[in-house]
Amino acid sequence: AVLGRFPGLSQVTVIAREDRPGDKRLVAYLVAGSGGRAVDIEALRAHAAGLLPEYMVPSAFVVLDGLPLTGNGKLDRRALPAPARPVSGSGREPRNTCEEVLCGLFADALGVPVVGIDDNFFTLGGHSLLATRLVSRIRSVLGAELVERTVFEAPTVAALAERVATAGAARAALTAVERPELIPLSPAQNRLWFLNRLEESAATYVLPLAVRLSGQLDQEALEQALNDVVARHESLRTVFPEVDGKPRQLILEPRRVRLGLPVVQVAEAELEDALRSASLATFDVTVDPPVRARLFATRPDHHVLLLLHHHIGNDGWSLAPLARDISVAYAARLEGRAPAWSPLPVQYADYTLWQRELLGT
Repeated sequence: AVLGRFPGLSQVTVIAREDRPGDKRLVAYLVAGSGGRAVDIEALRAHAAGLLPEYMVPSAFVVLDGLPLTGNGKLDRRALPAPARPVSGSGREPRNTCEEVLCGLFADALGVPVVGIDDNFFTLGGHSLLATRLVSRIRSVLGAELVERTVFEAPTVAALAERVATAGAARAALTAVERPELIPLSPAQNRLWFLNRLEESAATYVLPLAVRLSGQLDQEALEQALNDVVARHESLRTVFPEVDGKPRQLILEPRRVRLGLPVVQVAEAELEDALRSASLATFDVTVDPPVRARLFATRPDHHVLLLLHHHIGNDGWSLAPLARDISVAYAARLEGRAPAWSPLPVQYADYTLWQRELLGT
């Protein structure tokens, strides 16, 4: 609605795309008005940023001759093209060490090969979640304390370097700590725990991830790989019972959380309905580990792996490392061995204790 108020546009639609696993972003599709004037994307982006919170400003704008429609005259979302990869590395090269480091951090966050000091973080595909990640990396690498809004106010390396130069020292780093006998919940977990207790039968906060698998599949190796990942990540085997009237994190031993992989035979035409029905599963977070798996087989060499996560133990950012770890573990199990990965330096319980100390709660 906000974009539609911009002069010179006849049609606008905005959708959330996930062209890279774990990197969901808003993309705006635009059709110019009958005057035939070119759409000023930077002016449109500024228009949106002035009226919308940061997380609602699209990270990409695609101009089309017309919006694709289905035979029924409705928007054909599947026919909307992926936004073109932005051109990076334009403009000046870094003039000092700080700018050189920031260029590398920009490129890493955005997934582009090189960034110039005048390149705009958001023009290159950045969005609020990536800005949060960038600020975290600046905090750890440069020791400067910034907030996410600073990236919106100073979206180029040249501008952000000036903010870094005057920023205060970064807060204490997140490290593994000695844990109390009863581990409290983070504020985010507290909210989700309360909502689960309020409406346990709802699947509102269940995150489904469906992955299509083509070719020969070793189901036993895949099940072993999934359990390797559950053993690696404490958050996937944490339940939240009530102790003395307060919820606590209880991290179960890997041997107590055995993730099964039931196989469901289904016709391809019925697959979507089957996935939707399975995604309506509910969790009791006081006793249920926050992850389940099911394998749908449409043909001997075509499967869909469905992972269901309760949001109390997972989020959108976690999906990319989760997929990576499952892939590594599956490759190892195909070779008849356990994955040879290093232990994680911190777990979510460490983050909870660090956050509470930081907030003084």
